[in-house]
Amino acid sequence: MDDVSQKRVAARAERHPPGKWWLRVGLTYASAVAAGYVASRLHVPLPWMLGPLFVCGTLMVLGVPLQAAPHMREIGQVIVGLAIGMRFTPALLLVSLELLPAMLAATCYIITATFVGALIMRPIARIDPTTAFFATAAGGMADMAVVAAARGGDTTAVSIVHALRVTTVVSVVPFLVFAFGEQGTINSVDAGAASDLPTLLLGLAVAYLGARLLRPTVIPNPWLLGSLLPSAALGASGLLSVVVPGVMIIAAQVMIGVWLAMRFRRDLFVRLPRVAFGGLVVALLLVAAAGLGAEMLSLATGLPMTTSFLALAPAAITEMVLTAKAMHADAELVTAFHIVRIAVIASTILLVFRVYRYVLRGYYGSRV
Repeated sequence: MDDVSQKRVAARAERHPPGKWWLRVGLTYASAVAAGYVASRLHVPLPWMLGPLFVCGTLMVLGVPLQAAPHMREIGQVIVGLAIGMRFTPALLLVSLELLPAMLAATCYIITATFVGALIMRPIARIDPTTAFFATAAGGMADMAVVAAARGGDTTAVSIVHALRVTTVVSVVPFLVFAFGEQGTINSVDAGAASDLPTLLLGLAVAYLGARLLRPTVIPNPWLLGSLLPSAALGASGLLSVVVPGVMIIAAQVMIGVWLAMRFRRDLFVRLPRVAFGGLVVALLLVAAAGLGAEMLSLATGLPMTTSFLALAPAAITEMVLTAKAMHADAELVTAFHIVRIAVIASTILLVFRVYRYVLRGYYGSRV
């Protein structure tokens, strides 16, 4: 058996370790649902996502053999993308265009904050500058790991830092928003309301098809953006109107919370403790930077502080949009800010890396 075949076998074994894997999957989601229910009774923000994240993540660190079912995160993102996309209106699209300069400025601010984060991360974690840059860049974990590997970075360290950043922000930001933010006035759809089954299935089919079409591209987070964009186009045009039932939103949160918890692989944290610590420090610094930037954004645009903070929070778009929905904030504007961020960062990451190499030209030397 050649090396490639051995790696494929090892990867399959890691995804589906020997034994009754379906029992582990059942245990995982039973624990997640129970955790979500308890968190909801305790009035934890985003209980159906944070409850599974905290409980399953703790069990993973303790060595309990949990396992997520395949494609659950993707399905959850398609559901969220459809729910948010269907709330776009022509008026909202016009407002988003008017705020485009502010969105670009906010993205430049985030790029600057992560640039500084890389400079801080390097001495704390004792990693090379290339790894530090791509570990703190505000892009997708998988995308940054691939780009880092192509330029000699440590993909394991990059993955750990990104997992910690997303998990820390998802864990901290909802509590900050619910404790200090102001409730918005945008009403969410009642949990008992829903479209008829054929309309709902049509909406899900459109959203899923859009995600599949976007998946082969270089655009990060295709499952959310690919489902959101066609849903927004159809919703804003009035050609299709879908109301996603509340129970599906809850299910999507559980799926996403479990996927986040699976990032807590015990062996990684034991093997690279300084990297994990550095990732936690930088994640908290980026949250603080988002808070400061939100103050400036609110003053410049008149947006509510809650909306500005969630628009700048350095985490995955799905979790911040769900937080905005829970706070009755403008989830669609939060989505628009993150879409612009993703587009700009994906198209300029290598240019920013060249600037970073120039700043650290003493390390890179003639390779700049």
